[in-house]
Amino acid sequence: MNAVTAIRVFLVDDHSVVREGYRRLLERSAGIGVIGEAANAADAYSEFQRLAPDVVVMDISLPGASGIEAMRRMLARDAGAKVLMFSMHEEAIFATRAFQAGALGYVTKASAPEVLVDAVRSVAAGKRYLSADMAQAIALQSVAGGEASLNVLSNREFEVMRLLVAGDTLTAIAEKLQLSYKTVANHQSLIRQKLGVETHAQMIRVAARHGVSAHED
Repeated sequence: MNAVTAIRVFLVDDHSVVREGYRRLLERSAGIGVIGEAANAADAYSEFQRLAPDVVVMDISLPGASGIEAMRRMLARDAGAKVLMFSMHEEAIFATRAFQAGALGYVTKASAPEVLVDAVRSVAAGKRYLSADMAQAIALQSVAGGEASLNVLSNREFEVMRLLVAGDTLTAIAEKLQLSYKTVANHQSLIRQKLGVETHAQMIRVAARHGVSAHED
């Protein structure tokens, strides 16, 4: 690997076996090197600051704050950060949210191995990349008018909703997102108002209809 020209990749996924697979795949590809790994959002942000990678390949579902929240922090520190989301989520809402939050690419884990390699190269060059299955899902959503109810939420509200659906308390969410308890409680009220629901159970049902599950891995 040419240390001068190689694309320096930072991997973020909470499964060590999965990270090892990504590392082997990427390092078999000419001009790509993996310079570090992290298993959660907090470590991802810390290592991002230390390593200054060319491309961050990050899962959305992480322990604690999500990959989207980790990316938000990275971009707040470095507006030029290049993040490729590589996720099990095949629902259009997740790709849409990732791009709105600043991702340059979104690839599902169901994609062929060479798709990830192509995506890393495109994102490193500053180009947007969307795997074919996600492009189709977004197109179908647009035609069908899907995800409308969740699209009324801001990125922060969507993140709070995702954690509420996963069963986190307001206190836990405040800690994960580095917000005050009052701010999170206000977000919860706005989420329910915007979604037209009154109870937690109703919110879970709305989220599930749009691909946001209470059990994410």
